[in-house]
Amino acid sequence: MKRKRLDRDIGWGFQGFPYYQFRLETGSFSGLVCLIDLLSGERFCWNFERAGAAPVSGQGMKWLQLIPDGKSRLITAMYKPDGALSVCYIDIIERLEFDPDGVAAYVDKYLDIDFTPEGDINILDRDELDEALGSGDISKSQYDAALKEGEDIFAEISRSIPEEVGRLGEIYKTVCEKVKNGEVSPLKTKYGK
Repeated sequence: MKRKRLDRDIGWGFQGFPYYQFRLETGSFSGLVCLIDLLSGERFCWNFERAGAAPVSGQGMKWLQLIPDGKSRLITAMYKPDGALSVCYIDIIERLEFDPDGVAAYVDKYLDIDFTPEGDINILDRDELDEALGSGDISKSQYDAALKEGEDIFAEISRSIPEEVGRLGEIYKTVCEKVKNGEVSPLKTKYGK
């Protein structure tokens, strides 16, 4: 299993971004929140059947990352400069950890789900999960737990994508207000710092 930092300082090529990380307790969410404010960078899109070319990074976008208490998932909601949700990507995770600099990291358990407000929903990387079981990288119980978490997420989203988009939007609005009002400070202000 791969370990990945939530500041996404490796692999995405983000340039000069503030990274916020704090706990949030609201009526609809309890857990760790991270926000990456992409102040610069070229636009990059993923293609979907219904949404078409949906931006996932680029100047003016924000990534809201949520790790809900009691769940084995990392939700990354990618917001366009106008504040509209573009894509939501959900990693199934083994655990959450913290590096010495305070930045949260997760151990990725291969299986992922993404969806768009337009109604696209996909289960991703099942082949990687199967290969990990076959190679002994994960145990049968870890494999079964990943499948169960994936099934739960898919069922939750499938019930109503508009509801999930609205719930995420409320959390996003709350987080952005806290940042704007100075209630939270960036944990990192620039890549590599």
